[in-house]
Amino acid sequence: MFRVFGIQLAVHASFFLLLAYVGFEGWKEDGSAGLLLNVGLIVVFFACVVLHELGHSLTARRYGVRVPRILLMPIGGMAEFDHIPRQPAAELLITLAGPAVNFAIAAILWLVVGLPAGWPWHADYPDSLRGLAQILLNWNLVMGLFNLLPVFPMDGGRIFRALLARKMPYLRATYWAAMIGKILALVLAGACFFYLQRTLAGVLFTFIFFAGDAEYRMLLRREREAAYWAEMARRLSTVETVPGGGPPAAPPFIQHGPN
Repeated sequence: MFRVFGIQLAVHASFFLLLAYVGFEGWKEDGSAGLLLNVGLIVVFFACVVLHELGHSLTARRYGVRVPRILLMPIGGMAEFDHIPRQPAAELLITLAGPAVNFAIAAILWLVVGLPAGWPWHADYPDSLRGLAQILLNWNLVMGLFNLLPVFPMDGGRIFRALLARKMPYLRATYWAAMIGKILALVLAGACFFYLQRTLAGVLFTFIFFAGDAEYRMLLRREREAAYWAEMARRLSTVETVPGGGPPAAPPFIQHGPN
């Protein structure tokens, strides 16, 4: 689409299916006015998603992380980093910056338009710009709190990983964060599909289940490749040979299979 602070903002093709769906639902309820209202609400909501991801991205750049793009999908947004800093304090600040943006937006809207009557469980939003702003306030609170769930690689899961990394090696901390995240993702996906009847949320937790496992395996592969090349460099520098003056000993084998 365009660049924001030098970061490419991109939209996945499936995002337009979401716009078409919510637009059609609005049209069924209130014709063209309902269509425009629903599409407008989704656009404004995803503008807040972009701000959330910019919170992560701009904080990450302060630690030397390159952020080529932010990708919007029907299940949310994703900022793409070239690496994650391994310093727990840096990862904590980068991770907290996203939800902090949502809470800041909610605080500003609360000061301007206040909370709706009956909030939070039985909120009554008036049919006005004030009501729309109050809906946006509520959405930002939900987005900020939702992202703090300890389900890796969501923000809460990354915070959990950063805290674990203060006490154990980074790879081990990622393993436990991903393992606990997968268990929670399965439980929450099941609750969304079969109890709460929230299909989109169930799809999101299913995606998170696989994303967390994929990130752990990618980190594991990088760790093993780094160990491989470090060992190769050490052997070449010491000109290690096998007994009898033969060729250098073979480098250690890298396992890329399941663990």
